[in-house]
Amino acid sequence: MLVLQGAERQHHFDQLAAFDLVLTSYPLLWRDVAPLSAQPWHLLILDEAQTVKNAASRAAAAVRRLQARHRLCLTGTPVENHLGELWAQFDFLMPGLLGDARSFARRWRKPIEEGGHSLHAEALARRVRPFILRRRKTEVAAELPALSVVTRRVALQGRQKELYESVRVAADAQVRRVLARQGFGASQISVLDALLKLRQVCCDPLLLKGVSPAPGQERAKLELLAEMLPELLQAGRRVLVFSQFTEMLDLIAAKLERLGLPWLSLTGATDAARRGEIVQRFQALEVPLMLISLKAGGVGLNLTAADAIIHVDPWWNPAVMAQASARAHRIGQDKPVFVYQLVVAGSIEERMLELQARKEALAEAVVGSDAAEAAKFTPEDLALLLAPLAASEDLAS
Repeated sequence: MLVLQGAERQHHFDQLAAFDLVLTSYPLLWRDVAPLSAQPWHLLILDEAQTVKNAASRAAAAVRRLQARHRLCLTGTPVENHLGELWAQFDFLMPGLLGDARSFARRWRKPIEEGGHSLHAEALARRVRPFILRRRKTEVAAELPALSVVTRRVALQGRQKELYESVRVAADAQVRRVLARQGFGASQISVLDALLKLRQVCCDPLLLKGVSPAPGQERAKLELLAEMLPELLQAGRRVLVFSQFTEMLDLIAAKLERLGLPWLSLTGATDAARRGEIVQRFQALEVPLMLISLKAGGVGLNLTAADAIIHVDPWWNPAVMAQASARAHRIGQDKPVFVYQLVVAGSIEERMLELQARKEALAEAVVGSDAAEAAKFTPEDLALLLAPLAASEDLAS
C-alpha cells in the first residue's frame, strides 16, 4: 500500500505499478493528475464521492482523466443540493447513462425539482437504482443504540422580535426590487443574502453586521443554551454543539466562559495539527463539551464519546446536518444519542424545516436516500420564507 502525501510523494510516481493499493486525497489528485493518469488502474474508488458533485471542479475533471476498468462511488449523500449532483457522479461512473448535463436538466431535473412530476422521479429512479447499492445504518450496524431527534422551539421576545420583523420587512422590499429588475433566475445571490440576515437574527442579534445591540437585548438561543448545557453536563452527558456560523460558536464560547463550563472548539480555522489532539481529548473524556462548525465537523470525525448533539441553527441541507450528527451515532457508540434542533418558532427557520421535509421526500423517491434542499428556491418558497412571524395562536394550533 502507498499513501501519496507530503512533499516527497513525487519520488513514488514511477513506482505506482509496484503497489496493490494507492491512497491519495482530492486536493492532491488534480495536482498529481499527470503521473496518476499515465498509470492504468483496475479499480478507482471515490470515497465521500459527493466531493466531486460539481462536474466543473478541478477534482471532478481530474478523476475523469484517470484510466480505470472499474469505477465505484462511496457516499452517504448522493444528493446534497440538487439532482445535478447525482448526474455528476453518474457521469463519472457511466458516462452517457443520464445524457449530458443540459439534456439531464431539461429531461429530469427541471420537471422533478421545479414541476414536482412524480412520474419523472419514478422513471429516473428506475434508471439509476440498478447501479446503487444502498445500505442503511440499521442494516450495517444493527447493534447501534437509538437516535432520537428533538426539535426545541424558542419564541423571540421584545427587541429581538422587533429586530426580526424590521429585517424581514427590509429583506422583503430588497428582494422585490431585485426580482422586478433582474427576474427570479438572476436574483439568487440577493435572495440568499436577505435570507441569511433573517437566519442571523434568529441565532443571535450580534451576528447581524452594522446593527448595534440595544441595552437589554434579548438573545433567545443563547439563553436557551445557558439553560440546556449545564443541565446536560450535570446529567453526565457529553455534548457536541454544531453551528454553521463560527461567530455564533464564539458567542457561545464567551457564554460558557462566564458560566465556568469547560469546552473544546473545532472550526475551519483550527490548525490541522491540533485537530487530532482535540478529538482525542474529547474521546478520552477529558472535556465533556465541544463546539464544532458544521463545515469543519460534517465528515471524517469519530466522536462516539458524545451522546447529545445540539444543532444551534438549521441548514438548508438536511443531509449535511445528518452527516454531522453521524459523527456520534456510528459504530462504536454504546449509548442512545439525542439530537436537539434549536428553531425559532414561526420564523424562517421553521419554514426551512418544512422545505427540507418536502425536498427529502422528493429525493427519497429518486435515489432512495436522504437528500438535501435544492439550491434554487421557487417564488412560492421565497414568499413562505419571508412571511411574518407566525402569531402565537397560529403556533398553538
